[in-house]
Amino acid sequence: MKNEKTYELVLTALFTAIIIIMAFTPLGYIPLVVINATIIHIPVILGALFLGPKKGAFLGFVFGLTSFINNTFKAATASAFVFSPILAADVIGVSGVFKSMYICFVPRILVGIIPYFVYILIRKLLKGEQKVWRVVLNAAISIILLISVRALLVNILKSETGNIIGLVIGIVVGVALFVTLTLLEQKKAAGSLSLAYAGVAGAFTNTLFVMSGIYFLYKDAYAQALGVAGDAVIDVIMGVISFNSVVEAVVAAILVAGVGLALVRVKPIKE
Repeated sequence: MKNEKTYELVLTALFTAIIIIMAFTPLGYIPLVVINATIIHIPVILGALFLGPKKGAFLGFVFGLTSFINNTFKAATASAFVFSPILAADVIGVSGVFKSMYICFVPRILVGIIPYFVYILIRKLLKGEQKVWRVVLNAAISIILLISVRALLVNILKSETGNIIGLVIGIVVGVALFVTLTLLEQKKAAGSLSLAYAGVAGAFTNTLFVMSGIYFLYKDAYAQALGVAGDAVIDVIMGVISFNSVVEAVVAAILVAGVGLALVRVKPIKE
């Protein structure tokens, strides 16, 4: 019992250190053709899986705290105030403190909670005898990827032809994912699939909660900071979601599954 607590304390400290190093160095970002994909949420997701949702929530808080510090003292973008209660107070007043506290911390804390329960749920569904749930699950994630890929290509090509191309490629990618997931299930890869789904859930949690928070809490201020019309904010946000959600979900699925399979040999995930 004592050794278990010591192990968890060490692992918590290790994940915390990794989050801090990633947050304040370029290591937390993967440069791609169109965007930088963040991977700072990866240790938060892994912490949630191997240490439980309580410690996962703590790691999510650390993630949010690093975001707060970075955006307050570096303010690298015009919209940095949405992640900084201090800057937000100067922009829109006292209400900005509470709005930015939500955007900066709540989504990141949820990244340390939701993946754990997603892992447990997916694990049970994949190990169960009811194949219909497996089909529904695979179809759902494939459709989400289809929609995201289509939105990504439509944003890049910005034309009617791009709309058609995006739909066709989205369907191809979605079908390919559905077939891949089905084949992996037949190979009894429930563990790796559950980890991958947890990674996807963590990535989507971060992006969707942050961007929806910006839209509902900072629509006008965000539009002004970006220099766009208020009605155009939804297009900007959907563009960010379509870019980030696809890339970060894929990266999270691969890294969480890969690292998770290695760690599970040392410490099994509590179910």
